[in-house]
Amino acid sequence: MATPRTPETSASSIVLLGQLPAEGYVRQSQLIPAIVPFSPPTLWRKVKAGTFPKPVKLSPRITAWRVEDVRAWLANPNASGGAA
Repeated sequence: MATPRTPETSASSIVLLGQLPAEGYVRQSQLIPAIVPFSPPTLWRKVKAGTFPKPVKLSPRITAWRVEDVRAWLANPNASGGAA
């Protein structure tokens, strides 16, 4: 029986983590579809449900996610959404 691959050991996850900046913030356009494999409405549903990290409001028209929160979610997507 093959061992299931976890996000922290899968090759695709390592590539995705390499696309994120080392620190700072990422906007929705940087996340979808390059980092997270779902649509913008699904992203916001997951935020509302608490299964994806909450974004930070950087200005009245700019919303972004902390890279640390996205990396933590990618490492364990079944955990809670994270703090913001």
